[in-house]
Amino acid sequence: MAKPGHSWSRAPATEEKVEEEEGEDPLDARIARTGCLEQHRELQECMEQHRDWRHCQTQLRAFGACMAQRERGQS
Repeated sequence: MAKPGHSWSRAPATEEKVEEEEGEDPLDARIARTGCLEQHRELQECMEQHRDWRHCQTQLRAFGACMAQRERGQS
């Protein structure tokens, strides 16, 4: 008779999977390619500190302006 519960176990993490988890955030990589990573990080730091986007309008506008400029340049 089978034991109650399950009998499977989790497979050990592969090296590739560990590297993927520790690697750069794909969103950060995409933003870095725009040239607006510094503005994005400043916005993130502000949001972490204040937990309210209304306190981060300067950083939000700077990031938005950078992204808009990048978009205009690629059109």
